[in-house]
Amino acid sequence: MTRGGQTRSREAEAERKCVATGETAPKGGLIRFVADPEGQIVPDVLEKLPGRGIWVSANRSALETAVKKKLFARGAKAPVIVPDGLPDLVETLLLRRVTDLLAMARKSGDAVAGYEKVKDWLYKDRAEVLVQASDGSGRGKSKLSTPYGGSFIGWLTSNELGLAFGRETVIHAALGTGGASKRVVEEAARLKGLRLDDDERRQGPPERN
Repeated sequence: MTRGGQTRSREAEAERKCVATGETAPKGGLIRFVADPEGQIVPDVLEKLPGRGIWVSANRSALETAVKKKLFARGAKAPVIVPDGLPDLVETLLLRRVTDLLAMARKSGDAVAGYEKVKDWLYKDRAEVLVQASDGSGRGKSKLSTPYGGSFIGWLTSNELGLAFGRETVIHAALGTGGASKRVVEEAARLKGLRLDDDERRQGPPERN
């Protein structure tokens, strides 16, 4: 593996402690926050902003706990200002991140949308990830199955997927085996934590027929 590959691997395996739960986990499952020069808490979903990082598990209940118990101030070791509706803001930022990544995958030829195209990719084992709109017909979605050993994303709406694919709505999409797929899955998993409750998050993907 290249030196660059080793660096990315180490970063992916790096762990951080959630200020809300006290649990340590790979940072891919947490959200980083920083305090700006005025002391306002800012979500750093790209993990690039300067400053002391404050990490919270990527789920709504953990974020709500951090806000309610004023744990951001403890993490920053200084008084801070927490914006109203912080969990909703984080969800919006993660959604934008996921749709941007899907759009990039589409432009590079590593993603397709539409029932027939997705079915073709699944049949030819070109698909690594099955993506289906949360508000799509259950009967229609049941006709396609998650690739064996692959991943499933099912918590974006048809309008949101449409934005990523340059259409009004999209119900079915698939990602290939390129490098973009892994990043989409990782970011979509964080978005899932902000959208679904604990029981829904524990549900697995549709089984392969």
